[in-house]
Amino acid sequence: MTDLNSLSAGSYHFIPGVFQYSAGVRADDGFEIVRARFRKMLPMSEAFAAIEAHLRARNRLPAAFCACELRSPAPFTEEGFKSFNKEYVGWLQRWDLIKHGVNPVARTNVCPQVAPPKAVGIYAFSYTMPKTSSAPGGFVVAGSGEAPEGKSNYRDHAIRLGDRSADGLAEKARWVLGEMERRMKALGATWSDSTGTHLYTIYDIHPLIEREIAARGASQMGLSWHFARPPVEDLDYEMDVRGVSSEIVI
Repeated sequence: MTDLNSLSAGSYHFIPGVFQYSAGVRADDGFEIVRARFRKMLPMSEAFAAIEAHLRARNRLPAAFCACELRSPAPFTEEGFKSFNKEYVGWLQRWDLIKHGVNPVARTNVCPQVAPPKAVGIYAFSYTMPKTSSAPGGFVVAGSGEAPEGKSNYRDHAIRLGDRSADGLAEKARWVLGEMERRMKALGATWSDSTGTHLYTIYDIHPLIEREIAARGASQMGLSWHFARPPVEDLDYEMDVRGVSSEIVI
């Protein structure tokens, strides 16, 4: 099992990941994760100010910010993605969340195929709050496409690169589902603890639903399909999963 790191100021633990995000987060004892979705997605420059104001109104510091859901105009090139990630991490550094190059905040970043935003924006975010019920504190697993993270690039390590056939998509799905399960295990969770499973692709997933997704228990609470692509060129399939106690729209 992957050892978790602690962000005590934020009241959560996280799976160390790549410099732009952690692989997932889990609320500390006595705390719970709340997910807030913007009624209208905001560009990053406006969103981070709005998030800080929302947290302040709930008597929480920016350190409570534990997960972020981005929407981008189109998939990045490998170099473009690296440049964007440096810009994004800069916002977290303003809140002093990055310590010794380690990023605790989980993230999903996908590209809507229809009516994409003109600039990268924040669709939703999650944060910790003191518990108000006996429900589990919750977790958020960061999004993952069909390539291992932390490599020199995505293209050379992508599963079935460029293969959008039913068999190709099935193998991509199996790899990503396995990655979701590895991350949940590290957080002490399983599919039965989830409150939302999300899939991001523009290709036909219907042949996969029964034999790959439902068969593993990944859609017990339903499956949300976003008609969107992963954030890097050449990737076709992405998922994330969460189990939270409260979801709000602001």
